[in-house]
Amino acid sequence: MELPFFVHLFHMLFVTGLFYYIGTMQDKIPKYLYPIFIGFGIFIILYHFYKSVYKKDAWINYLHMFVFGPLLIYIGWNQDKTQRKYYEISLMLAFASFGYHFYYMIQEL
Repeated sequence: MELPFFVHLFHMLFVTGLFYYIGTMQDKIPKYLYPIFIGFGIFIILYHFYKSVYKKDAWINYLHMFVFGPLLIYIGWNQDKTQRKYYEISLMLAFASFGYHFYYMIQEL
């Protein structure tokens, strides 16, 4: 199996799971996870900035840099004071992530 298969599988299991967890738990998320969200958000932004520099068509990297990473940082920063709409966005991103990566994973089989 090629690398893209595992990238899709990682996003379907870990990323979808993380955004689903955030979207459903909302203000009941344990306090110790918020700094981890901030760290993930910073990592996502920096990693995808690096990747976007070397890509001709970096639109997916821009989504990570300007939507996914900042959302995690925002939720981590505001903790249980985060407005409901950001949890709803997280839940929508969970479903979008699963559908997008499932579709392309099946295409590669």
